[in-house]
Amino acid sequence: MSEKHERLLYPFSAIVGQDLMKEALLLNAINPSIGGVLIKGEKGTAKSTSVRSLAYLLPDQEFVVGCEFGCAPDDQSSMCQKCRSSDKLDVIKRKMIVVELPVSATEDKVVGTLDISEAIKHGEKRFEPGILAAAHRNILYVDEVNLLNDHIVDVLLDAAAMGVNVIEREGISYAHPSKFILIGTMNPEEGDLRPQLLDRFGLCVNVTGIADPDTRMEVVKRRMEFEKDPERFAKKWKKADDAIARRIVSAKRLLPRVTVPDELTRMIIDICIELGVDGHRGDINMMKTSATIAAYQGRKVVTEDDVKEAAKLVLSHRIKRLPFDDDTGSEERIEEAVENAGQKHEERDAEGDPPDGGGPDGSGSTQMVASDPFA
Repeated sequence: MSEKHERLLYPFSAIVGQDLMKEALLLNAINPSIGGVLIKGEKGTAKSTSVRSLAYLLPDQEFVVGCEFGCAPDDQSSMCQKCRSSDKLDVIKRKMIVVELPVSATEDKVVGTLDISEAIKHGEKRFEPGILAAAHRNILYVDEVNLLNDHIVDVLLDAAAMGVNVIEREGISYAHPSKFILIGTMNPEEGDLRPQLLDRFGLCVNVTGIADPDTRMEVVKRRMEFEKDPERFAKKWKKADDAIARRIVSAKRLLPRVTVPDELTRMIIDICIELGVDGHRGDINMMKTSATIAAYQGRKVVTEDDVKEAAKLVLSHRIKRLPFDDDTGSEERIEEAVENAGQKHEERDAEGDPPDGGGPDGSGSTQMVASDPFA
């Protein structure tokens, strides 16, 4: 991508408001194992702008020259067969890119195709890569994800969870690495995703248009300034963008050393139980998200405030909706559950109750296991 085109992107730090959406994107950039983010909101709320701007905040990565799967030269475990068997790998450094998946995409376009006749005749697996190959170690952006075929969404979420794309045709299978930051956007007025698919997204954010007149005026003024002279506008916000980029790098390094005290793990579990969250994805994602928030703030220990912040991002799409419940009602229920769990936490502290369980080392906390999945 040319330098000129890079300058035409609206700076991430110049986006007005929508703080929760920007936070969710940054947390996934720091810790892709969170499992992506679904952004729900009306049109014109900076969803696409934020996603495209995010990639240019992220550090450069090393890629094997000419590899159609974007393999990392120093990670044998996730290399494709061709790179693994090569004696010498040429390397380039580049930014992550945003790979867009169109609503009309077929399964073959997404996962790739196998030439069955070639495999039968010559015993050679000839594979034509799809979108999931291009997305490896990049950002996979799916606009209007709710309009995709449910099967395609299942395929995307399976690949995001496993980090591998597996294609099976006529008893022949092929697999390649596919680790990416999954970002889906949708307008709820056009229909919703099934609850089973919603649960597979790590985070979910509801965004709305800004109602405050002064803030809306600032949105318009910045946009007009950008359109008048994109290069000058980008330079104006470069310092702020660079500061965010440095925080991302620092947080990625710090994350493996972040611990979650057992009493806060118990608080997370209390919140999920009170809200009737099915399964354990909610609990696990709250742990990961709380730790990532702490790392972004430059801390090695998760606090109660981190847990409260994580609850807003992790649980809104996982709680069971009550009759006539809307997004506002769901947010209020989450706030109430967080408050109740916080009171229980304070009562246990006052009574001097030891936290349940504890790690095998008796530390009374859980340490994040977080290596960079894109390495």
